[in-house]
Amino acid sequence: MIDFQLHRNPLGQLVFTGADGVARAGITPVRAFPLSAPDEGVSLVSTEGQELAWLPRLSEVPQPQRGLLEEELAGRDFMPVIQRLRSVSTFSTPSTWEVDTDRGPATLVLKVEEDIRRLPQRGRLLITSGHGIVFLVPDLTVLDRASKRLLERFL
Repeated sequence: MIDFQLHRNPLGQLVFTGADGVARAGITPVRAFPLSAPDEGVSLVSTEGQELAWLPRLSEVPQPQRGLLEEELAGRDFMPVIQRLRSVSTFSTPSTWEVDTDRGPATLVLKVEEDIRRLPQRGRLLITSGHGIVFLVPDLTVLDRASKRLLERFL
């Protein structure tokens, strides 16, 4: 059971009203484990960095508060998903990659091979571009053959 309310103010900020009745605008939901357990452990943090509430499971938060939190988290957790590698400029770094993502075509620069990180879940990769944008490969095994061949040169 949650003992707080959430709503958006006219400026679009998320407003948290706790059991004490004090409304705090501009709160930020933060996932504890955004990749390995996105539904578990969400902290609601004030603009001063103070934790206002801890949510063990996002799925246990009733609507409409859960919808507001998911909306806010989606904006915070921007991570394009790579669906296909179209081309790689060179097999040494730095290299420029042309990829198709769930958000459309993109170009990324891989500065060093260490910018490709394997995640504990089998076949998952995080690729950080030279601009700091993190791309996700959720399952290496579902990529097409040409994409796998290009990516294997860097793994």
